[in-house]
Amino acid sequence: MSQDTDTESKKRGRPPSATARKRALDAAHDILMAEGFGRLTIEAVAARSGVGKPTIYRNWANAQELAMAALLVNPLPRAEAEGATALAALSAQMHGLVTAFASTRGRQITMALAAADPESEFTKAFRNQVILSSRNAGRIILEQALARGEIVPPLDLEAFLDMIYGPVFFRLLVGHRLVSPEFGDAIVMTALRAVAPRGP
Repeated sequence: MSQDTDTESKKRGRPPSATARKRALDAAHDILMAEGFGRLTIEAVAARSGVGKPTIYRNWANAQELAMAALLVNPLPRAEAEGATALAALSAQMHGLVTAFASTRGRQITMALAAADPESEFTKAFRNQVILSSRNAGRIILEQALARGEIVPPLDLEAFLDMIYGPVFFRLLVGHRLVSPEFGDAIVMTALRAVAPRGP
């Protein structure tokens, strides 16, 4: 086989990174839902998805991060969809978070988080893949809304993002009240009311 043919064959055999990422996430989601968090390993995901371990590690630092991403992959809609209003996009994102953590596996992960060491890999994975990822998506939504003139600039964007996402994670971790789509809607509507353009 010529070198050119061999190179072309390797290119055909290597899935694009977006495709490989989706295959890994789908496999991880299946394992998580069917077998639980404890059975989700990088090796198991690689075997089920056909995606190599180096590719998986390029996307996620460890199995905990992959598990958190997998928990959200199917329920979480594309919140920053182009053309969506801030209200619609943030509400869709909130519904995705609530749906994920209302599942059996989501509740198990929440209970484990409440008892976990704040510096554990498990807690860091939750912070990186859920909290920070959600806030970053929310920042994009708000920046787009600002560019459209749909909202006025908040006094402090980071504080405003904490006001939106803080209540959800507080309920998840403290467990004093359930999260629900209605709760998510109330947070979004209350927050956006504070940055709504004022009439003349």
